[in-house]
Amino acid sequence: MIFRRSLVRELTGTALGLFVVLLTILFTNLVVRLLARAAGGSVAPEGLVALIGFNALFYLNILLSVTLFVTVLLTLSRWYRDSEMIVWFTSGQSLAACLKPILWFAAPFFVAIVVLSLFLSPWAERRRLEFEQQMQSKDELALITPGIFREFRRANLVVFVESINTFDGTIRNIFLHSVDEGKDTTTTARSGSLQEAKNGDRFIVLDDGRRYEGNPGTADFQVIEFGRLGRRIEPAELRAIPTSAKAIPSQALVLLDGRLERAELFWRLSVPISALMLTLLAMPLSYVNPRMGRSFNLFAAAFVYMVYSNCLNIFQSMIAQGKLGFWTGLLLPHAIAAVVALLLFAQQLSLFGKLRRAPSRPAAAT
Repeated sequence: MIFRRSLVRELTGTALGLFVVLLTILFTNLVVRLLARAAGGSVAPEGLVALIGFNALFYLNILLSVTLFVTVLLTLSRWYRDSEMIVWFTSGQSLAACLKPILWFAAPFFVAIVVLSLFLSPWAERRRLEFEQQMQSKDELALITPGIFREFRRANLVVFVESINTFDGTIRNIFLHSVDEGKDTTTTARSGSLQEAKNGDRFIVLDDGRRYEGNPGTADFQVIEFGRLGRRIEPAELRAIPTSAKAIPSQALVLLDGRLERAELFWRLSVPISALMLTLLAMPLSYVNPRMGRSFNLFAAAFVYMVYSNCLNIFQSMIAQGKLGFWTGLLLPHAIAAVVALLLFAQQLSLFGKLRRAPSRPAAAT
Protein backbone atom coordinates (compact mmCIF):
# COMPACT_ATOMS: atom_id res chain seq x y z
CA MET A 1 0.00 0.00 0.00
CA ILE A 2 2.80 2.43 0.87
CA PHE A 3 4.56 1.49 -2.34
CA ARG A 4 1.50 2.29 -4.46
CA ARG A 5 0.70 5.56 -2.71
CA SER A 6 4.27 6.76 -3.03
CA LEU A 7 4.39 5.86 -6.71
CA VAL A 8 1.04 7.45 -7.61
CA ARG A 9 1.85 10.61 -5.64
CA GLU A 10 5.12 11.13 -7.46
CA LEU A 11 3.58 10.29 -10.82
CA THR A 12 0.86 12.88 -10.26
CA GLY A 13 3.31 15.63 -9.31
CA THR A 14 5.58 14.87 -12.24
CA ALA A 15 2.65 14.73 -14.68
CA LEU A 16 1.29 18.12 -13.60
CA GLY A 17 4.64 19.86 -13.91
CA LEU A 18 5.45 18.20 -17.21
CA PHE A 19 2.01 18.94 -18.69
CA VAL A 20 2.37 22.64 -17.84
CA VAL A 21 5.80 22.77 -19.47
CA LEU A 22 4.67 20.97 -22.64
CA LEU A 23 1.50 23.05 -22.85
CA THR A 24 3.59 26.22 -22.59
CA ILE A 25 5.84 25.01 -25.41
CA LEU A 26 2.78 24.18 -27.54
CA PHE A 27 1.17 27.58 -26.95
CA THR A 28 4.44 29.37 -27.69
CA ASN A 29 4.82 27.50 -30.96
CA LEU A 30 1.22 28.22 -31.96
CA VAL A 31 1.52 31.91 -31.08
CA VAL A 32 4.69 32.31 -33.16
CA ARG A 33 3.15 30.55 -36.17
CA LEU A 34 -0.13 32.46 -36.02
CA LEU A 35 1.60 35.80 -35.50
CA ALA A 36 3.63 35.11 -38.62
CA ARG A 37 0.40 34.41 -40.54
CA ALA A 38 -1.21 37.54 -39.11
CA ALA A 39 1.79 39.60 -40.20
CA GLY A 40 1.41 38.14 -43.70
CA GLY A 41 -2.26 39.09 -43.80
CA SER A 42 -3.70 35.55 -43.98
CA VAL A 43 -5.14 35.69 -40.43
CA ALA A 44 -7.03 38.56 -38.83
CA PRO A 45 -5.30 39.72 -35.60
CA GLU A 46 -8.55 39.75 -33.61
CA GLY A 47 -9.02 36.04 -34.27
CA LEU A 48 -5.68 34.87 -32.87
CA VAL A 49 -6.97 33.85 -29.44
CA ALA A 50 -9.73 31.64 -30.85
CA LEU A 51 -7.39 30.04 -33.39
CA ILE A 52 -4.82 29.29 -30.68
CA GLY A 53 -7.53 27.57 -28.65
CA PHE A 54 -8.76 25.46 -31.58
CA ASN A 55 -5.22 24.44 -32.56
CA ALA A 56 -4.26 23.60 -28.97
CA LEU A 57 -7.36 21.41 -28.57
CA PHE A 58 -6.51 19.62 -31.81
CA TYR A 59 -3.00 18.69 -30.60
CA LEU A 60 -3.97 18.01 -26.98
CA ASN A 61 -4.26 14.24 -27.48
CA ILE A 62 -0.64 14.00 -28.63
CA LEU A 63 0.40 16.24 -25.74
CA LEU A 64 -1.28 13.98 -23.18
CA SER A 65 0.28 10.89 -24.72
CA VAL A 66 3.78 12.39 -24.52
CA THR A 67 3.11 13.60 -20.98
CA LEU A 68 2.10 10.12 -19.84
CA PHE A 69 5.10 8.44 -21.47
CA VAL A 70 7.67 10.90 -20.10
CA THR A 71 6.05 10.96 -16.64
CA VAL A 72 6.36 7.20 -16.16
CA LEU A 73 9.86 7.24 -17.64
CA LEU A 74 11.20 10.06 -15.42
CA THR A 75 9.56 8.81 -12.23
CA LEU A 76 10.83 5.25 -12.45
CA SER A 77 14.24 6.43 -13.67
CA ARG A 78 14.62 8.53 -10.54
CA TRP A 79 13.66 5.54 -8.42
CA TYR A 80 16.36 3.47 -10.11
CA ARG A 81 19.01 6.20 -9.75
CA ASP A 82 18.24 6.69 -6.06
CA SER A 83 18.14 2.90 -5.44
CA GLU A 84 14.51 3.04 -4.33
CA MET A 85 13.57 0.37 -6.85
CA ILE A 86 16.32 -1.90 -5.49
CA VAL A 87 14.85 -1.49 -2.01
CA TRP A 88 11.39 -2.44 -3.25
CA PHE A 89 12.76 -5.42 -5.18
CA THR A 90 14.62 -6.77 -2.17
CA SER A 91 11.50 -6.34 -0.02
CA GLY A 92 9.55 -8.73 -2.23
CA GLN A 93 8.08 -6.35 -4.83
CA SER A 94 8.65 -6.87 -8.56
CA LEU A 95 8.50 -4.75 -11.67
CA ALA A 96 5.06 -6.23 -12.35
CA ALA A 97 3.88 -4.73 -9.03
CA CYS A 98 4.32 -1.27 -10.60
CA LEU A 99 2.02 -2.14 -13.47
CA LYS A 100 -1.30 -1.93 -11.62
CA PRO A 101 -0.81 1.49 -9.92
CA ILE A 102 0.66 2.95 -13.12
CA LEU A 103 -2.29 1.75 -15.20
CA TRP A 104 -4.74 3.11 -12.61
CA PHE A 105 -2.91 6.44 -12.73
CA ALA A 106 -2.91 6.40 -16.54
CA ALA A 107 -6.59 5.44 -16.91
CA PRO A 108 -7.90 9.07 -16.93
CA PHE A 109 -5.24 9.92 -19.52
CA PHE A 110 -6.40 7.06 -21.74
CA VAL A 111 -10.04 8.15 -21.50
CA ALA A 112 -9.16 11.77 -22.30
CA ILE A 113 -6.98 10.74 -25.26
CA VAL A 114 -9.76 8.55 -26.71
CA VAL A 115 -12.34 11.36 -26.40
CA LEU A 116 -9.94 13.91 -27.88
CA SER A 117 -8.79 11.73 -30.77
CA LEU A 118 -12.21 10.51 -31.85
CA PHE A 119 -14.42 13.50 -31.10
CA LEU A 120 -12.90 16.76 -29.87
CA SER A 121 -9.91 17.02 -32.22
CA PRO A 122 -12.05 16.68 -35.40
CA TRP A 123 -14.53 19.18 -33.93
CA ALA A 124 -11.72 21.64 -33.18
CA GLU A 125 -10.33 21.29 -36.71
CA ARG A 126 -13.77 21.88 -38.19
CA ARG A 127 -14.34 24.94 -36.04
CA ARG A 128 -10.89 26.28 -36.93
CA LEU A 129 -11.62 26.05 -40.66
CA GLU A 130 -15.02 27.68 -40.23
CA PHE A 131 -13.61 30.47 -38.09
CA GLU A 132 -10.77 31.22 -40.50
CA GLN A 133 -13.26 31.36 -43.36
CA GLN A 134 -15.53 33.72 -41.44
CA MET A 135 -12.67 35.98 -40.49
CA GLN A 136 -11.41 36.07 -44.06
CA SER A 137 -14.85 37.03 -45.38
CA LYS A 138 -15.22 39.67 -42.71
CA ASP A 139 -11.77 41.01 -43.47
CA GLU A 140 -12.65 41.59 -47.12
CA LEU A 141 -16.20 42.89 -46.86
CA ALA A 142 -16.78 44.53 -43.51
CA LEU A 143 -13.55 46.48 -43.54
CA ILE A 144 -14.44 48.94 -46.30
CA THR A 145 -13.44 52.15 -44.56
CA PRO A 146 -14.47 55.57 -45.92
CA GLY A 147 -11.54 57.56 -47.27
CA ILE A 148 -9.20 54.54 -47.54
CA PHE A 149 -8.35 52.47 -50.61
CA ARG A 150 -9.24 48.83 -50.01
CA GLU A 151 -7.82 45.97 -52.10
CA PHE A 152 -9.82 42.78 -52.76
CA ARG A 153 -7.15 40.33 -53.81
CA ARG A 154 -9.56 37.60 -54.90
CA ALA A 155 -11.41 39.90 -57.30
CA ASN A 156 -8.27 41.82 -58.38
CA LEU A 157 -10.08 44.99 -57.42
CA VAL A 158 -9.31 48.25 -55.58
CA VAL A 159 -12.26 50.05 -53.92
CA PHE A 160 -12.51 53.59 -52.54
CA VAL A 161 -15.66 55.06 -50.96
CA GLU A 162 -16.16 58.53 -49.61
CA SER A 163 -18.84 57.75 -47.02
CA ILE A 164 -21.09 54.98 -45.69
CA ASN A 165 -24.61 55.39 -44.37
CA THR A 166 -24.70 53.10 -41.33
CA PHE A 167 -28.53 53.05 -41.24
CA ASP A 168 -29.28 51.56 -44.66
CA GLY A 169 -25.78 50.43 -45.71
CA THR A 170 -25.65 52.79 -48.69
CA ILE A 171 -22.18 53.88 -49.82
CA ARG A 172 -21.51 57.22 -51.57
CA ASN A 173 -19.06 58.39 -54.23
CA ILE A 174 -17.45 55.08 -55.14
CA PHE A 175 -14.26 54.50 -57.10
CA LEU A 176 -13.29 51.07 -58.47
CA HIS A 177 -10.15 50.10 -60.36
CA SER A 178 -9.28 46.71 -61.80
CA VAL A 179 -7.47 45.02 -64.66
CA ASP A 180 -9.93 42.97 -66.75
CA GLU A 181 -8.50 40.90 -69.63
CA GLY A 182 -5.39 43.03 -69.74
CA LYS A 183 -7.31 46.34 -69.80
CA ASP A 184 -7.32 48.96 -67.08
CA THR A 185 -10.89 49.53 -65.98
CA THR A 186 -11.98 52.42 -63.78
CA THR A 187 -15.53 52.77 -62.53
CA THR A 188 -17.10 55.65 -60.62
CA ALA A 189 -20.58 55.97 -59.18
CA ARG A 190 -22.52 58.31 -56.94
CA SER A 191 -24.00 55.58 -54.76
CA GLY A 192 -24.09 51.84 -54.27
CA SER A 193 -24.44 49.00 -51.80
CA LEU A 194 -23.05 45.59 -50.88
CA GLN A 195 -25.35 42.68 -51.75
CA GLU A 196 -25.27 38.90 -51.61
CA ALA A 197 -26.81 36.73 -54.32
CA LYS A 198 -28.86 33.61 -53.62
CA ASN A 199 -25.97 31.35 -54.64
CA GLY A 200 -23.67 33.03 -52.12
CA ASP A 201 -21.77 35.36 -54.46
CA ARG A 202 -21.15 38.81 -53.07
CA PHE A 203 -21.41 41.95 -55.20
CA ILE A 204 -20.85 45.65 -54.95
CA VAL A 205 -23.81 47.21 -56.82
CA LEU A 206 -23.30 50.71 -58.25
CA ASP A 207 -25.97 53.24 -59.25
CA ASP A 208 -25.67 56.16 -61.68
CA GLY A 209 -22.05 56.00 -62.74
CA ARG A 210 -19.45 55.76 -65.50
CA ARG A 211 -17.03 53.05 -66.58
CA TYR A 212 -13.73 53.83 -68.30
CA GLU A 213 -12.03 50.95 -70.16
CA GLY A 214 -8.55 51.01 -71.70
CA ASN A 215 -5.94 53.75 -71.78
CA PRO A 216 -6.96 57.34 -72.65
CA GLY A 217 -5.77 58.39 -76.13
CA THR A 218 -5.84 54.87 -77.59
CA ALA A 219 -8.32 53.40 -80.07
CA ASP A 220 -9.78 50.93 -77.61
CA PHE A 221 -10.57 53.52 -74.94
CA GLN A 222 -14.29 53.52 -74.03
CA VAL A 223 -16.53 55.51 -71.73
CA ILE A 224 -19.76 53.78 -70.72
CA GLU A 225 -22.52 55.37 -68.66
CA PHE A 226 -24.81 53.09 -66.68
CA GLY A 227 -27.77 53.31 -64.36
CA ARG A 228 -26.99 50.17 -62.38
CA LEU A 229 -23.96 47.91 -62.45
CA GLY A 230 -22.94 44.97 -60.27
CA ARG A 231 -19.36 43.80 -59.75
CA ARG A 232 -18.69 40.45 -58.08
CA ILE A 233 -16.06 40.82 -55.39
CA GLU A 234 -16.28 37.40 -53.69
CA PRO A 235 -17.36 34.16 -55.43
CA ALA A 236 -19.37 31.71 -53.33
CA GLU A 237 -16.96 28.86 -54.03
CA LEU A 238 -14.14 30.78 -52.37
CA ARG A 239 -16.24 31.18 -49.24
CA ALA A 240 -16.93 27.46 -48.98
CA ILE A 241 -15.23 25.76 -46.06
CA PRO A 242 -12.19 23.78 -47.28
CA THR A 243 -12.62 20.04 -47.01
CA SER A 244 -10.18 18.19 -44.79
CA ALA A 245 -10.18 14.58 -43.63
CA LYS A 246 -9.02 15.80 -40.22
CA ALA A 247 -12.29 17.68 -39.76
CA ILE A 248 -14.61 14.77 -40.67
CA PRO A 249 -16.44 13.32 -37.63
CA SER A 250 -15.28 9.86 -36.64
CA GLN A 251 -18.78 8.42 -37.11
CA ALA A 252 -18.66 9.48 -40.76
CA LEU A 253 -15.12 8.18 -41.23
CA VAL A 254 -16.23 4.67 -40.26
CA LEU A 255 -18.76 4.69 -43.12
CA LEU A 256 -16.38 6.10 -45.75
CA ASP A 257 -14.12 3.87 -47.83
CA GLY A 258 -11.75 6.44 -49.32
CA ARG A 259 -8.02 6.03 -48.83
CA LEU A 260 -7.56 9.39 -47.13
CA GLU A 261 -10.50 8.71 -44.82
CA ARG A 262 -9.12 5.26 -43.92
CA ALA A 263 -5.72 6.79 -43.21
CA GLU A 264 -7.27 9.44 -40.97
CA LEU A 265 -9.27 6.81 -39.06
CA PHE A 266 -6.08 4.80 -38.63
CA TRP A 267 -4.39 7.80 -37.02
CA ARG A 268 -7.28 8.54 -34.66
CA LEU A 269 -7.34 4.96 -33.42
CA SER A 270 -3.55 4.73 -33.25
CA VAL A 271 -3.09 7.67 -30.89
CA PRO A 272 -4.81 6.07 -27.84
CA ILE A 273 -3.37 2.63 -28.65
CA SER A 274 0.13 4.08 -28.92
CA ALA A 275 -0.39 5.89 -25.60
CA LEU A 276 -0.99 2.52 -23.93
CA MET A 277 1.99 0.91 -25.67
CA LEU A 278 4.28 3.79 -24.75
CA THR A 279 3.22 3.57 -21.11
CA LEU A 280 4.11 -0.12 -21.06
CA LEU A 281 7.41 0.54 -22.86
CA ALA A 282 8.34 3.31 -20.41
CA MET A 283 8.46 0.90 -17.48
CA PRO A 284 11.32 -1.36 -18.65
CA LEU A 285 13.01 1.53 -20.50
CA SER A 286 13.26 3.47 -17.23
CA TYR A 287 15.87 1.03 -15.89
CA VAL A 288 19.17 2.83 -15.25
CA ASN A 289 22.28 0.77 -15.95
CA PRO A 290 25.23 2.37 -14.09
CA ARG A 291 27.69 0.91 -16.59
CA MET A 292 26.08 2.80 -19.48
CA GLY A 293 25.60 6.13 -17.74
CA ARG A 294 22.77 7.64 -15.74
CA SER A 295 21.04 9.15 -18.79
CA PHE A 296 21.51 6.40 -21.36
CA ASN A 297 17.99 5.05 -20.77
CA LEU A 298 16.49 8.48 -21.54
CA PHE A 299 18.23 8.60 -24.91
CA ALA A 300 17.11 5.02 -25.61
CA ALA A 301 13.51 5.91 -24.70
CA ALA A 302 13.62 9.00 -26.94
CA PHE A 303 14.89 6.84 -29.79
CA VAL A 304 12.11 4.30 -29.26
CA TYR A 305 9.48 7.04 -29.23
CA MET A 306 10.77 8.61 -32.46
CA VAL A 307 10.91 5.22 -34.22
CA TYR A 308 7.39 4.33 -33.07
CA SER A 309 5.97 7.74 -34.04
CA ASN A 310 7.65 7.74 -37.45
CA CYS A 311 6.44 4.20 -38.11
CA LEU A 312 2.86 5.32 -37.48
CA ASN A 313 3.31 8.20 -39.93
CA ILE A 314 4.75 5.83 -42.53
CA PHE A 315 1.91 3.35 -42.10
CA GLN A 316 -0.63 6.16 -42.36
CA SER A 317 0.98 7.32 -45.60
CA MET A 318 0.97 3.77 -46.99
CA ILE A 319 -2.74 3.38 -46.18
CA ALA A 320 -3.47 6.73 -47.86
CA GLN A 321 -1.60 5.55 -50.96
CA GLY A 322 -3.41 2.22 -51.04
CA LYS A 323 -0.23 0.20 -50.50
CA LEU A 324 -1.43 -1.27 -47.21
CA GLY A 325 -4.77 -2.46 -45.88
CA PHE A 326 -6.42 -0.64 -43.01
CA TRP A 327 -6.51 -3.53 -40.52
CA THR A 328 -3.01 -4.69 -41.40
CA GLY A 329 -1.66 -1.19 -40.93
CA LEU A 330 -3.54 -0.77 -37.65
CA LEU A 331 -2.43 -4.07 -36.08
CA LEU A 332 1.16 -4.44 -37.31
CA PRO A 333 2.97 -1.46 -35.66
CA HIS A 334 1.15 -1.80 -32.34
CA ALA A 335 1.68 -5.57 -32.27
CA ILE A 336 5.41 -5.03 -32.78
CA ALA A 337 5.43 -2.47 -29.96
CA ALA A 338 3.59 -4.91 -27.69
CA VAL A 339 6.10 -7.68 -28.44
CA VAL A 340 9.02 -5.35 -27.72
CA ALA A 341 7.40 -4.32 -24.42
CA LEU A 342 6.90 -7.98 -23.42
CA LEU A 343 10.51 -8.85 -24.24
CA LEU A 344 11.82 -5.91 -22.21
CA PHE A 345 9.52 -6.85 -19.33
CA ALA A 346 10.74 -10.44 -19.43
CA GLN A 347 14.34 -9.28 -19.36
CA GLN A 348 13.77 -6.99 -16.38
CA LEU A 349 11.74 -9.59 -14.48
CA SER A 350 14.49 -12.13 -15.02
CA LEU A 351 17.19 -9.71 -13.89
CA PHE A 352 15.52 -8.53 -10.70
CA GLY A 353 13.91 -11.87 -9.97
CA LYS A 354 17.41 -13.23 -9.37
CA LEU A 355 18.08 -10.33 -7.01
CA ARG A 356 15.02 -11.18 -4.89
CA ARG A 357 15.84 -14.89 -4.80
CA ALA A 358 19.53 -14.47 -4.01
CA PRO A 359 20.20 -15.93 -0.50
CA SER A 360 21.86 -13.70 2.03
CA ARG A 361 25.47 -14.56 2.88
CA PRO A 362 26.18 -15.88 6.39
CA ALA A 363 28.19 -13.62 8.64
CA ALA A 364 31.91 -14.39 8.79
CA ALA A 365 33.05 -16.34 11.86
CA THR A 366 35.23 -14.43 14.23
